[in-house]
This record gives sequence, structure tokens and C-alpha cells, in this order.
Amino acid sequence: MTKRRFPESVYGVGEEPDPRFSLANERTFLSWIRTSLAFVAAGLALEALSVPVWPTARYIVTAVFLLIALLVPLYAWSAWKHNERAMRQGRQMPGPRLAIVISVLTTIAVLALAVGLIVGV
Repeated sequence: MTKRRFPESVYGVGEEPDPRFSLANERTFLSWIRTSLAFVAAGLALEALSVPVWPTARYIVTAVFLLIALLVPLYAWSAWKHNERAMRQGRQMPGPRLAIVISVLTTIAVLALAVGLIVGV
């Protein structure tokens, strides 16, 4: 009798890959989760600390950081799932899909924060 594993859409196909690769995939997933928590901390810190930033810029940057913090776990789950399926089926690993969006949003937030610091002083 085989034990059913969640999610079956991943574990129900292909063959078991080398455990080292699956564990590396899990570590990458957890790294994305840690990144999400860092964005939450950054967004909350902007609101909690008295940073001399133009208020409108502070609200925008906080919103962008929290938006990224919401997107990253969704991306992490999707990437883990696609990578695990690819390994199990012997296919080529998919490339990063949302990483460029996260990079662009982070750049916009940092630029808005820099402008807010200049205007707020």
C-alpha cells in the first residue's frame, strides 16, 4: 500500500528524484518565505519608526513592500511545485517567472523611498 502525499499533483507523477535535489528545492522555497517576511518587516518598520520621509512616499513604499510580501509566498509555492514536478518527470527546470516582477517592484519602492527622503528633509 502506497502512502498518499500532498500535493498529489506533484507526488503522483514521475519517479522519486535524488533526495538532495528535493531538499534543495525546499530550501529555496523557505528562502522565498524568509524574503517575504523581510518585506513585511521593512513595510512595518517604515510605518512604526519615525523615518523622516515624505508621508505619501512612505505610504506608497509600505504598500509596495506589503504587496511584494503577499506575492512572494504565492510565487514560492508555485515555483516549488513546478520545480518538483520537472525533477520527477526528468524535464528541464523552469526559469524564474515572477522574480523580475519582484525586482522591478523593489527597485520602484527603493527609488520612491529615496525621493521621499529627499523631499521629506
